[in-house]
Amino acid sequence: MENLEGIIFQIILHGGNGKSCSMEAIAAAKQGDITEARAKLQEASDALNEAHHIQTSLIQGEVRGERTEVSLLMVHAQDHLMNAITMKDLASEFVDLYETIKLSGGVRA
Repeated sequence: MENLEGIIFQIILHGGNGKSCSMEAIAAAKQGDITEARAKLQEASDALNEAHHIQTSLIQGEVRGERTEVSLLMVHAQDHLMNAITMKDLASEFVDLYETIKLSGGVRA
């Protein structure tokens, strides 16, 4: 198994990819491309699921008695992942909203 630092960087990597895809989903929905927005949301979900699996494996190891050093880098990774998950949840809401607006014919003043 990789060293702990490598594992932590994988969480950061996949979390960052998930956040980027979420932002791309919002941008696509804003342009009216709901199909692309949904595809980007799926990419975000896939990346975040990968990060979550890595996180879960660390937690399961700790439950088995394998102590994990809590470093500033680990805290950063956890923070990064949680923010990315929140961004994905919000992006999903934005895509739904833009889709509703598109289907209703746009915003009227």
